[in-house]
Amino acid sequence: MPTRVIVTRAAAQAQPLADALRGEGYAVVLCPLIEIEPIEDGPIDVGGYDWVVVTSGNGAEQLAKRHRGYLPRVAAIGAATASALATYGIETDFVPTEPSQDALVAEFPGAAGRVLFVGAEEARGLIVSELSADFRAVYRTRRLRPDPPPDGDLAVLASPSAADAFAALRIDVAVVTIGPQTTRAARAHGLDVRAQAQTQDVAGAVAAVRSATG
Repeated sequence: MPTRVIVTRAAAQAQPLADALRGEGYAVVLCPLIEIEPIEDGPIDVGGYDWVVVTSGNGAEQLAKRHRGYLPRVAAIGAATASALATYGIETDFVPTEPSQDALVAEFPGAAGRVLFVGAEEARGLIVSELSADFRAVYRTRRLRPDPPPDGDLAVLASPSAADAFAALRIDVAVVTIGPQTTRAARAHGLDVRAQAQTQDVAGAVAAVRSATG
């Protein structure tokens, strides 16, 4: 019987990972634990900024669809966010060596100037405090609680929010995570983290599943 892998990503974003896991012979259990809700409060004015910082694919989508004015230099946390920007024709000027706010702040090139951080409503405030950035919340993440909870052998967690929601289910299932922030969130809840993706994309998540089940 194939290993049952619970995919917890938002419904609109789960299919590429689900398809890749099925291609590797896993049985996929689709169970969205988060829902992305855009904050529809008008255009994102980028005029006068030297940098725009984006930390997720969801932020990239909202920036691409709603920005007004000529985009300045753009910084992205992680290759996956840079790839999301590229799908909208937005070139990334800086990506830190690790996908975290800490790495972005530590490695930011030269004087930051005026910075606009476009992200989730509950995003960490490190970029704002360390780069004196303005913050624009463009989406919020809602946790979901399925009833009954999913039945599987391993779960893939692609964000700290997903880790929070999965822990709230109180089921004894090991997890793999998409990166260090999600790992920290999962372990803070006492979850059994079997592997962490080395790249924050579908290929990285599949490799982490393979490592955890091999």
